[in-house]
Amino acid sequence: MNKNKKGILLALCLVLAVPVCGSGLPAQATSMSSITSDSIREKQDQINQAQKERETMKSNLSNLEQIKKDLETKKSNLKSYVAQLDQNLSEIEQNIADLKSQITAKEEEITQTQEELDAAQAKEDAQKDAMIRRIRVMYEKGDSYILDMMLKAESFSDFLNRADFMDLVMAYDRQQWKEFMENRKYIALCKEELEAEKQILDEAKAGVEQEQANMEALIDQKSRDITAYESDISNKEQAIKEYKQSIADQDAEIAALEAAIAAEKKRILEASGTVLTYDGGVFKFPLASYTRISDDYGNRIHPTLGIEQFHNGVDFAAPKGTAIYAAYDGQVVAATYSNTMGNYVMIDHGGGLYTIYMHASALYVSRGDIVVRGETIAAVGSTGRSTGNHLHFSVRKDGAYTSPWNYLSQ
Repeated sequence: MNKNKKGILLALCLVLAVPVCGSGLPAQATSMSSITSDSIREKQDQINQAQKERETMKSNLSNLEQIKKDLETKKSNLKSYVAQLDQNLSEIEQNIADLKSQITAKEEEITQTQEELDAAQAKEDAQKDAMIRRIRVMYEKGDSYILDMMLKAESFSDFLNRADFMDLVMAYDRQQWKEFMENRKYIALCKEELEAEKQILDEAKAGVEQEQANMEALIDQKSRDITAYESDISNKEQAIKEYKQSIADQDAEIAALEAAIAAEKKRILEASGTVLTYDGGVFKFPLASYTRISDDYGNRIHPTLGIEQFHNGVDFAAPKGTAIYAAYDGQVVAATYSNTMGNYVMIDHGGGLYTIYMHASALYVSRGDIVVRGETIAAVGSTGRSTGNHLHFSVRKDGAYTSPWNYLSQ
């Protein structure tokens, strides 16, 4: 760069009120904000997406009144009623899980948007300072400064060089103003997005509370309806018949599982494989916590049907969601749903010994899984033919139920 151009450049930098960069251009001309019309469009798209997300979340919330209305048509058939209600409960559980995941994700998005807003506001402050310095220099130098610089040109070529630099000054000012306005628009969009995200977060939290209330209302409804059905004198005989059939179906399902497992073990033995065997250890208590034994193992009078019934396990009353543990090492041979047992898990411990965990609100294992003593396999609930949150825990030995107290240790 010749001497004249260096002098003009220094004058230009005084006019711009910015330092000179190594390339011979004002430093801020290459280090300005990366905020562009593309980033603004992206931010607008994010706001539109947040609005759609909010509408989707609202539409996914369960309609308790509609659920109850739909269930009314099934009350005459207890088996169908229980299955439908448990399906509704399962859907609400999934809604709650989805909402909680959405809350976690939205909290992270809010943190990121806040960081973007803080950065944009810091940039705006820097842009304001630069423009204030620029205006101050222009005011102090006045318009005569530019005219004087042009008149001092030593030749026509020098004059053109100075004119080119003045064009650069004006172009730079226009670019500075454009980027300042884009940054301000970006700040406004960040604030709008932040408000939308906070709104979604608040509504997701409210949605969790609403769905939990819906779930509790349905469980209470189920308890009242089953009790009313079984207590109704007009259908007492039918209720007893259905109850006995449900127990028979339950026993048949368990026996079929045991028969299938026995056949598989025989096949493994014939192939000279290894078969799981129970080593005689003491079971772990199957619940993380419980309030009381609501029904013990053995013969009893059914509370509403009034018939003597053999209760094939121990009922432990516990809050919904309480962790259910595998009582001992073994392999999961069933993790599914039935009308009577609800969501249940059955574990093979070897040597003809099985444990069964009924009425769960959620299952955390699948058929074929290997579990160890104390591993969480499910959560307490009230699915199936159940009138309250509890774990029905059964033990079978060589094809027959046996008292869980023979194996349990608290």
